[in-house]
Amino acid sequence: PAGMVLSVLVILLLSMLYEAIKMGKAVLLRRALQALPPSLSQDPLLEPEEGAPSPTQGRWFQYHVGQTLFHVVQVVLGYMVMLAVMSYNAWIFLGAIVGSTLGYFV
Repeated sequence: PAGMVLSVLVILLLSMLYEAIKMGKAVLLRRALQALPPSLSQDPLLEPEEGAPSPTQGRWFQYHVGQTLFHVVQVVLGYMVMLAVMSYNAWIFLGAIVGSTLGYFV
């Protein structure tokens, strides 16, 4: 019984973490879109130095790398939870559902 309770608790926490990472990806997307210049007409008319990236381009790239890392972790966690649910254990299934619900709520 203790092993089953621990398994359900781990799946519950993994499901919550999956939802948190999904939310973190959305926050990074919003910040990345805010880091982009609104339009080319609002950029300064000065020519940038040769080979020097603009500060907004560097920030956007950092946000994009962060989104990529979040995506990889989200996919791995999603497959782990899916494999646990595919054990066809009702308690594990309920742990995944409750974890996903609590993760979205929080």
